[in-house]
Amino acid sequence: MTVWISILAAMIGAFMAILNIQITNASLLNIEGGIGTGVDNGSWISTSYLIGEIVVIPLTDYLSRVFSFRKIMIGHATLFAIFSVACAFTHDLPSMIAMRGLQGYFGGVLIPMAFTLVFTRLPKPQQPIGLAMFALAVTFAPAIGPTIGGYLTENYGWQTIFFVNVVPTAVMVVTLYFTLERQPMQLHLLREGDWLGIVTMAIGLSSLQAVLEEGNKDDWFGSPFIVKLAVIAAVSLTLFIWIELVVEKPLLRLRLLAQRSFGFGTISAVFVGFALFGSVYLLPAYLGQVQRYNAEQIGQVLAWTGLPQLILIPLVPKLMQRFDARFIAFTGMSLFAVSSFMNIEMSLDYSGDQFFVPNIVRAIGQAIMLAPLSAVSLGSVAPEDAPAASGISNMMRNLGGAIGTALLSTIVTKREQFHSNIIGQSVHLGREEVRSRIADITGYFLSHGISDPATAQHQAIVALGNIVKRQALVLGFSDAFAVIGGVLVLAAIAIVLTGKPKSAAGGAGAH
Repeated sequence: MTVWISILAAMIGAFMAILNIQITNASLLNIEGGIGTGVDNGSWISTSYLIGEIVVIPLTDYLSRVFSFRKIMIGHATLFAIFSVACAFTHDLPSMIAMRGLQGYFGGVLIPMAFTLVFTRLPKPQQPIGLAMFALAVTFAPAIGPTIGGYLTENYGWQTIFFVNVVPTAVMVVTLYFTLERQPMQLHLLREGDWLGIVTMAIGLSSLQAVLEEGNKDDWFGSPFIVKLAVIAAVSLTLFIWIELVVEKPLLRLRLLAQRSFGFGTISAVFVGFALFGSVYLLPAYLGQVQRYNAEQIGQVLAWTGLPQLILIPLVPKLMQRFDARFIAFTGMSLFAVSSFMNIEMSLDYSGDQFFVPNIVRAIGQAIMLAPLSAVSLGSVAPEDAPAASGISNMMRNLGGAIGTALLSTIVTKREQFHSNIIGQSVHLGREEVRSRIADITGYFLSHGISDPATAQHQAIVALGNIVKRQALVLGFSDAFAVIGGVLVLAAIAIVLTGKPKSAAGGAGAH
């Protein structure tokens, strides 16, 4: 019973850590206004948190061996809550980036540690239940994050979204303090640490994340700053991979990826992270930029990707007892892909109501794919390798999310320009329909306070240009949803290529 209490408490931590990646998405405009920064820089509020998480997740196994699992989990959870509150009291962008980065760093360990508890503390028959709980954190938290953030922002101010971490984290810390067994620290391991690997990884991943974040805004490799960061990232990560393959005690045991199920499962996890975090970025961006929804309205639309999962995910362990986990994961990814392809024919009238059915389909797909994916991927790994494998898997999923968000932002921008050029070729004064539309809009302006015909006509031409731009933006978002669907097809193919799970219960918990 004590084990289940500690696992439940750990899942609260994983849920809160993942929730905070996306909780600011629907509220970015409000936060940007509150700290006095421009729209172009506001995305760093999310990115800095993700950088902190991506850097610390691979360190988790090593830190927990040096300082003990219990001390790291309780200490990092406490600091996570402290830096969460600190974010609410920032007044400029640099301090917000610093506090969010530290919040992500201290919260990041809570994700793989909850995962590790399932594979190291639960007997094999009970692991599917633990995996379902973890899946609830990973898929429900990003979906419901903007909903919570949007509601709190609109009703109580943007600062309150950072206070929501305090009570759940306090409950988790107290619970873990009494339920996790005490272990001695092994400070002598500090001398044996893969410090060169740690430094090259931190520099490489941070630089890569900065390239992904700033690239679209700065015209990618047309910017000397982006070129320098890309070189630093490439050199650092190449060195890191080489170091991890040759040193005796590597930070990340990359050789685990040579195992068929874990290797293909991790590839699938990267694509799933791309789709999970990319879709949670894309939908609020579309509703805000095209349909002019406020934070609370965006949250209400996104709620339908989260709420059904509360009902469905608890049923997944039963499915995993009856069916091959690969088949369940494949089905979930396919449904998620279908929901994305349902959004590729959007128009200016495509708003919250039209997203209802795709969001329900997406919720079903997300609910049934993650626990089986984890079971297939980690099921082939020996119990003593579970913490190291967990760090790799969770880091790669988050990295896939970072790449997805950056790539989708670029796709929307580039495809908007493409569609704008195509539509613009048909919108010229040589066409009767265009002249008629301009006349209609001119008449509207003349009847609504503009007395000068020339000024009214100029405003009409500007308005028509904005309509073209808005339509091109809708088409750009449609193309981005098509990309998410395509990436999920690749994820489904990768999961099929994994080895058959060893246990009869769908491979859950097999080692």
